[in-house]
Amino acid sequence: QVQLVESGGGLVQAGASLRLSCAASGLTFSIYSMGWFRQAPGKEREFVAAIGISGASTRYTDSVKGRFSISRDNAKNTVYLQINSLKPEDTAVYYCAAVMGSPGLLVQGRSNTWGQGTQVTVSS
Repeated sequence: QVQLVESGGGLVQAGASLRLSCAASGLTFSIYSMGWFRQAPGKEREFVAAIGISGASTRYTDSVKGRFSISRDNAKNTVYLQINSLKPEDTAVYYCAAVMGSPGLLVQGRSNTWGQGTQVTVSS
């Protein structure tokens, strides 16, 4: 069955960096656009970043542009989210998602393939 397994979260201080990973199995990874979402306590899940099948096309929500970077390694069936200059407001559970189609579908939240999430907590 399809599995997306996130890792790399943790408790860090403001200003630190983290690299989240999402390992995919049970799907032909190279034909899926991949994305990251996050859900903060008491808030709805929100789109963070997406990447197309070749890695050439990326999309970001405005609040993370310049600090977050999404990338993928199709040989390893893995998508990454590099997070720099972490802020307390970045505290959330970060989820990986996959969709067969353009990254724009992920921007719209249109995925039915999700990981279990990894917690990122940023202290001030």
